[in-house]
Amino acid sequence: MESKHLSPGSIETLKTIARQAGAAILEVYNQDDFGIMIKKDKSPLTAADKAANDVICAGLDALNEQYPIISEENRDVPYEVRKHYSVFWLVDPLDGTKEFIKRNGEFTVNIALISDGRPVFGVVYTPVTNTMYVAAKGSGAFIETDAGEEKLEAATFAMEDSGLNVVCSRSHLNDETKAFIDKLTSPDTVSKGSSLKFLILANGEAHLYPRIAPTMEWDTGAAQCVLEEAGGKVVEYETGEPLMYNKEVLLNPFFLATGNVVD
Repeated sequence: MESKHLSPGSIETLKTIARQAGAAILEVYNQDDFGIMIKKDKSPLTAADKAANDVICAGLDALNEQYPIISEENRDVPYEVRKHYSVFWLVDPLDGTKEFIKRNGEFTVNIALISDGRPVFGVVYTPVTNTMYVAAKGSGAFIETDAGEEKLEAATFAMEDSGLNVVCSRSHLNDETKAFIDKLTSPDTVSKGSSLKFLILANGEAHLYPRIAPTMEWDTGAAQCVLEEAGGKVVEYETGEPLMYNKEVLLNPFFLATGNVVD
């Protein structure tokens, strides 16, 4: 795998960093006390979020390639500073904290590299299953499991097809999303937590993921790169334009993630 922003050695190191963050998460996951706190935005924070963030930031700071870091857990970089970031790391150390607290295994470690507002590298790691998803712009997307490595390829389909698999959040299924699903022909819905919703599109198991609800940039950057390199797309729900990063407000617009849609 090649990236103009990262050496092959650094890509391998990034996968190691993701695994180390996953190990830190599992250490908390296997305890009785998650150390849960409630953040200002009312979302939960656990000791695992903080432990994984520390591992990732230390690992990124030790790479040969030095880029600024925007992370969910140290998000308070003023826009006046970060608007000058042409290349930067975008990190969600534990995506799916609610799934973590439920102990259903559907949480991930997410590390993306953003260049000029677009994801150019992404690694997503699922600690419970020891599954790694990795992609670099122009080099394809791959899944690594205990069984080995395989190239990812999103499903090819038309919106008029019958029986499309639509990915929905376990925690956010609102009326707008239901209305989108109702326009499809005999769709099947699939529930997943965290950035895993993108990844089942990337491996061809599902076709559509409408997200007509709030997300933040760190929720999507790494998985968007994986899906795009597998042949899919992530576009703004209203305009059809690609999802962009490092906006003044780090809230994503509503979006639609798809496999390889043909006319």
